[in-house]
Amino acid sequence: MAKTLNLPLVGARRPGPPDRAARVSRRPGDAGVLGLVAAAFVLAQLMLVHPGTGLGWDETVYVSQVSPHAPAAFFSAPRARGVSLLVAPVASWSSSTTLLRFYLALLSGLGLFVALRVWRGLFPVRVLALAGALFATLWVTLFYGPQVMPNYWVAIGALVCVGCFLRAWAGGRDRAVLWGTGLSAALMAWMRPPDAVWVTLPLLVLAVAAPRWRRVRPLLALVAGLAAGAAEWIIEAYVSYGGPGQRLADGSRIQGGLGWNIAVGDQMRSLGGRVLCRPCAGGMPDPTVMAWWFVLPLIDALGLVTAVRARRPVPTLLLLACATTAGIPYLFMIGYAAPRFLLPLYALAAIPVADALVHLVTAEGRWRPVAVTVVALGLAGHLAVQFAVLQATVRRTADSHHGWAVTAAELRRLGVRPPCALTGHRAVPIAFYAGCSSVVAGRPDADATAADVARSLRHMPVAVLTTPGGEPPGYARAWSPHRAGDVDVYVSPGAGSRTP
Repeated sequence: MAKTLNLPLVGARRPGPPDRAARVSRRPGDAGVLGLVAAAFVLAQLMLVHPGTGLGWDETVYVSQVSPHAPAAFFSAPRARGVSLLVAPVASWSSSTTLLRFYLALLSGLGLFVALRVWRGLFPVRVLALAGALFATLWVTLFYGPQVMPNYWVAIGALVCVGCFLRAWAGGRDRAVLWGTGLSAALMAWMRPPDAVWVTLPLLVLAVAAPRWRRVRPLLALVAGLAAGAAEWIIEAYVSYGGPGQRLADGSRIQGGLGWNIAVGDQMRSLGGRVLCRPCAGGMPDPTVMAWWFVLPLIDALGLVTAVRARRPVPTLLLLACATTAGIPYLFMIGYAAPRFLLPLYALAAIPVADALVHLVTAEGRWRPVAVTVVALGLAGHLAVQFAVLQATVRRTADSHHGWAVTAAELRRLGVRPPCALTGHRAVPIAFYAGCSSVVAGRPDADATAADVARSLRHMPVAVLTTPGGEPPGYARAWSPHRAGDVDVYVSPGAGSRTP
């Protein structure tokens, strides 16, 4: 495959013939270096993110679709079922969160290895290894690698898709790059169809707008992959949401209305470890926590300059273009923030950043010792900040998940045991922990009404959850009040008489 590549080897001092580039970039030890990076990523997840930590709110929704532990939670319009199917081999028969975390950590490490390996021959292995290390040591990557969330997998799919597409369009005849293009596009669309479109937009534009690059097979592979990955989402849209257009409209409404909305400040506030910044109020995190965010575009620009001077700008340009479009909806079109939204941007931008840093520390000249010192100190400080934020985020998350488990245990003591239903404050995750159905009412993503709750009373115990001191709905004001963890619980009549 590399012998047909017309792109010069990135980082080579002198452009050589394709076969020489192939020999340099395909040394037996190259895959081992990338494998070590991926293995270190897996170990870091298992050591730092605590596999025993319970499932988060969104995770309970995704897992409940395939788990026998609790009834399936309401699946709102913005979600896609890819991540539920990804965890089905474990979640469909085991309720062990630890086992699920181990499975996802190993799978995420394998995904990182494959994504980096695709770029061999386009960038030197030292650049790819550094890029993988930079992406893998971000707190948000470590935190979400073993979680039942789709964003990490969109990031991996993006990295594979851009690399395979670039190889195919550069003249590669290996069918593996066509399959890689299609399957990685399908993976992204399987996880989050709108994100897949945003990520691949520069590839689609390139296919149409660049005459000398016009090829049919890579374009067909890309479009077919997107269609195959989004097929389930589209079919479900017609069956349950009134069509794709209505599903997108419902998703926009649930997310607060998508449109022109600058969320850059919200994303900056989330850098300190706020896994969901909605509403995104309060002050900015410490400047040391945000510094890397301002340095990132500067180093990417340096990486582009380096690539242009070496007369091999195409891979870097395409990576940065796809990173830009991946970030647009979450920086300028949404009214809240979550750091995981930008994982595809970070993955795509990591290679140009690594290329620029390698150039800085290897370029000959009297300033080289200074550059090496500055880069080393910068990376050391960056790692320290990332691990500090990760530690605090894991601790807060573990505390909140433990609180949900305590509430679920108290509900069982009060007689609210399966089959049962919960509604109100934090009902979705607590219902999963308790093995109950969750009834969402009075919210944009509601799936039920007070009448539905009343019907549930006929054949199962029901509990209404409120904030401490909060008022329950009218139908539950005469129910027995209790405190369960950090919420108030109103239990339907007769539930307390049920025997364990």
